[in-house]
Amino acid sequence: MYRDHPERIRALVQEDRVHRDLYLSEELFGLEQEQFFANTWQFMGHASQVPGAGDYVAQEIAGRPLVMVRQADGSIRVLANRCAHKGTQLVSDPCGNTGKFFRCPYHAWTYRLDGSPLAVPIKAGYEGTRMAQCESGQGMAPVRHVAVHRDFVFVRLADEGPAFEDYFGEVLRAIDNMVDRSPQGRLAVAGGVLRNVIQCNWKMYLENINDTVHPLSTHESATRAAQALWAGHAPDEPKPMAMEQILPFGAGYEFFDQMGARVLPHGHSVLGTRFSIHSGYAQVPEYEAAMREAHGDERAAEILQRSPQNAVLFPSLSVKGSPQAIRVIRPLAADRTLVEAWAFRAEGAPELLAQRSMNYNRLVFSPMSVVAHDDVHLFESIQRGLRAPGNEWVSLHRGHRSGEFGGDQPQQAQDTNGTNELLMRNQFRAWAQFMTLHMEAAA
Repeated sequence: MYRDHPERIRALVQEDRVHRDLYLSEELFGLEQEQFFANTWQFMGHASQVPGAGDYVAQEIAGRPLVMVRQADGSIRVLANRCAHKGTQLVSDPCGNTGKFFRCPYHAWTYRLDGSPLAVPIKAGYEGTRMAQCESGQGMAPVRHVAVHRDFVFVRLADEGPAFEDYFGEVLRAIDNMVDRSPQGRLAVAGGVLRNVIQCNWKMYLENINDTVHPLSTHESATRAAQALWAGHAPDEPKPMAMEQILPFGAGYEFFDQMGARVLPHGHSVLGTRFSIHSGYAQVPEYEAAMREAHGDERAAEILQRSPQNAVLFPSLSVKGSPQAIRVIRPLAADRTLVEAWAFRAEGAPELLAQRSMNYNRLVFSPMSVVAHDDVHLFESIQRGLRAPGNEWVSLHRGHRSGEFGGDQPQQAQDTNGTNELLMRNQFRAWAQFMTLHMEAAA
């Protein structure tokens, strides 16, 4: 139905609504794996996960098993996680250290850390064959397009596509802001990774990151409980960390609308350009002093005053500069998504900041949190509800204005209010663009 028909795919994304097939169709998900996720830059991992030579992180992106590995010279490479012989995955653990080389558990073929072939058993048996000239003799296939920005590692699987800087552009400042919050300009993953598999399409989760209208109703029970516990305390009284992080979810529609947002080319966005639910965290005087010493008064103030609610590096990464946390979206099927929540430690900053980051992830993104279970219930309800008869479309009408993307002209950055579904429409517009980027020749 959709293969070799890019015009049918683009027709699923209209100016102010999208078709339910984007969430339900297994065929479309297969094409996403083949086209969309290969054409866009995907988040692979963070350099602090592989501090020493031979350290690796295994990850599946767009259905392809990959391994990120630290080289002896300190650089990072991303390789196909498969033996060139029979295809066995060379590492089966999600992370670890492979030593000075990779060794296949099946027939003991070995490869250097850069993927080049090292040795094969019964070498004489290959003399006079074509093995050395074919792919099997070349070693582990490298991912050709790898970019490392401030220790954040990204890959593009397609040979053709936008360059890293051209693709992300202005939204990379969100990563810069988070890294610059370290007086030493360096982050490290802290406290492990929280993982949650949700029975829904990945786009539902990505939309929700930019949805500021749902917290008041979806998370009403959590915020009411927090408000009841905090009742009777003076407004300026220092709050426990959990209260500081939960109470802002109950802010009214006006708060979320006025926080502001910015949409950027290629589906990226920043929510909370004026302020956010993270803007009211308690100050840490010794940390601010360390930041002024590291960056100077003006630059330190600029870094610390910027606390967007979410910056989306479309399609796989959402960044919170404060509280120094990220979410990574790993699509598994049309109706199944893995969400990873990572906390970071800012090197040279007080331990309180790392505790704030880890506490936020546990409180808000953990499968057992008082917030995430509300969202998960609704995402899975949507996945089922979309199969109901009578309406095949999903509304994105809020704040829509005809021609808001300038027709066929290249999209420019736009500032808007915080409750405008323009941020979601921007994501789906980019989805249609990169889904069909290399499909025209086959049409």
